[in-house]
Amino acid sequence: MFSLSPFLSWVPGLPSLEWGSSLLDVILQGLIGACGVSVLSSLLKVYFFVGCANDPERSQEKERLQAQWAPLETLHLTVLALFLTVVGSRVAALVVLEFSLRAVSTLLSLGKGSRGTEKLQLYLLCQYSLGCGLTCGLSFLQEGAPHRTLNLLLGLGLAALLGTGARRLHRHVGRLYELHSSEQYCGVCLGLLAGAHDLPRLLGRALTVALVVGDLAAVALINQDFQTTSEAVRFWTPLTICYALLVVYMQEEQRQRPGMQSQVQTVLVRMGGLFVLLLTVGRWLDVLGVLISLLGELWCLADVRTLFDLCQIQDFPSQRRSVSAPRQLPPSAPARPQGTDES
Repeated sequence: MFSLSPFLSWVPGLPSLEWGSSLLDVILQGLIGACGVSVLSSLLKVYFFVGCANDPERSQEKERLQAQWAPLETLHLTVLALFLTVVGSRVAALVVLEFSLRAVSTLLSLGKGSRGTEKLQLYLLCQYSLGCGLTCGLSFLQEGAPHRTLNLLLGLGLAALLGTGARRLHRHVGRLYELHSSEQYCGVCLGLLAGAHDLPRLLGRALTVALVVGDLAAVALINQDFQTTSEAVRFWTPLTICYALLVVYMQEEQRQRPGMQSQVQTVLVRMGGLFVLLLTVGRWLDVLGVLISLLGELWCLADVRTLFDLCQIQDFPSQRRSVSAPRQLPPSAPARPQGTDES
């Protein structure tokens, strides 16, 4: 009887894409990571739209946000889930560690006058890294669990519920925020009118927890491939030097040429450096994962291009002062001076 086993023995193994329940688990992890990115993206769009709606001078930017087509969000979520599924846990771990190092370096070097803007840019640029961090964290936390697939299904249900709620909030705010905030009869819009300035701080805390868990899981997942300490040192030493040089280069590049074009060039340099590094100390599957990560990073940058441009042209940290503007209504008639009343 004809057998495929002699031919399959020549095919390299795919550790993250095995048939059976393991493949289903990887798909579920990718979907959960994409749902987490969708929650972040929707809440950031809500924050930016509220900032534009509260500022009469930003009507053109507000129309740009309203013009975004809703089915594109579903397409973006589907393609991102595909990227996170096939990228592999090893490369995803490297992406999380690189972004975390870059974020810590950026936060430590921030000036007092630009903290809000720089943090918003980090939130916009971390979407693919957040998805990789969620997949790494789930892969590590669920490793060896007796009901791993069931746990991931429950996690996917919760993530889908949160993602659907965030997208509904975004659509509601885009259509009805101005009407509801002016007439003051919608609790959601009134809550955003009074407390939208707190949204970046809440997102920052959630991202910190997610990335810290992702970093710990990433280190553990990478170290599983090493049999001895010397092998780990031969891998981590060039990786640390490469990441340090990339962080220095990217900070200098962003100071000289801030903008989306600079961010795209930064992605190319980052993935190019990681590609060269993994050619020497990695596996062939890691090199393929770097190419997939490059596409994933560019895909996420294309989705946040409008928001990144808005972050460049207006100071959203001053939104606290603009929130109170709609409440200060002008008087209906000018006050009459004393002694001029009509008889």
